[in-house]
Amino acid sequence: MNWLGAVPAWCWWLIALVLVAGGQQYRVVIAQGEAGTARGELADYRLQVSERDRRAAANARTEEQRRQAVADKEGESARQQLELAQGRADTAESAAGGLRSEIDRLRAGHRATCDTITAQQRQAGTSAVVVLGGLLEDADRMAGDLATALERSRIAGLACEAVVDGIESR
Repeated sequence: MNWLGAVPAWCWWLIALVLVAGGQQYRVVIAQGEAGTARGELADYRLQVSERDRRAAANARTEEQRRQAVADKEGESARQQLELAQGRADTAESAAGGLRSEIDRLRAGHRATCDTITAQQRQAGTSAVVVLGGLLEDADRMAGDLATALERSRIAGLACEAVVDGIESR
């Protein structure tokens, strides 16, 4: 143990200091390597996330375009059906107009024929024909309006169902 005593104390301190500094430097090098690995993993993760987001956005755009195409197609079909229904309603209205003209002609004929009947009978007969003719006209007009509204409502409902079915069919 003599040789240990020959080394001055400050040298022992210097040796301890070099050993501690070397250990710390080793820990710094290891930490820097781990930090570089973590940065690489983070960059890979960011790349994966951005690629996943890009694919999700592309899929969402594709799905929106598909749904819009279904809605456009069904909307056009509904417009065509409404135009067809409007044509049928116009035809029915013209037929109803002819019927109203016939009712007016019958009323005029009834008035002409009733001129020979006594005043009391003529008044009762005329009022019945006028009332019935008016009721028939009103009922015919109302039936036409209701049929048109019902047809429009049916077409709109069917178009709506078709759009929903087309969107959900995926």
